[in-house]
Amino acid sequence: MSPQRRRVPPGRAGRLKLRHSLDSAQRGADLLERKLRLLLDKERTLRREADEAGRLWQTRLAEAETWLVRGVLIGGEQALAQAVPADLARVEIEWTSLMGVTYPSAVSWRAPARSPVDRTPGNTALAHAEDAYRAAVRAAAEHCTARTAADLIAAEAETTRQRVRALRRHWIPRLTHELSIIELALEEAEHEEAVRRRWAASPHRRSPR
Repeated sequence: MSPQRRRVPPGRAGRLKLRHSLDSAQRGADLLERKLRLLLDKERTLRREADEAGRLWQTRLAEAETWLVRGVLIGGEQALAQAVPADLARVEIEWTSLMGVTYPSAVSWRAPARSPVDRTPGNTALAHAEDAYRAAVRAAAEHCTARTAADLIAAEAETTRQRVRALRRHWIPRLTHELSIIELALEEAEHEEAVRRRWAASPHRRSPR
């Protein structure tokens, strides 16, 4: 007899406990499967968003590098150094939760502000390069946000899948088997009791010596 079986009380009390445990396990598996479907749907959505943001990032980066080369060819490297603003870009990540998983959901972006003392790009190509790099940085942030969110959701989905597998393949079958054993024992006991009662009530039973 397994340790789990030894914790089950005998008779009808044990049957009641096992039925309750089995019902709870089945309801838990159903809830986890619904959670898994929601997580997988969300992961697919986030993967698409990450792919789109990744393609946009690569496009903007290629555009920025093209304009940068043109700007440097026109104005030289000195013009490039003079065109960089002193301020820095600001990226803030917003977080949300789904089915117990906290993940990044949005990006708040603020481009670097050019102060009155900062010099502007020395030529049109560098101005285009600046705009393209800003767009590329924002797309990169959105790509990383969506990819990280998808990875976190995927990890929770895998954990949920394992829990469902444990319930469906191990715990529920074990409870079902234990319940069948105790129900068979109760059925046999009830049958024996019925036989004894019929025998006791029979007028033809032999008197004890």
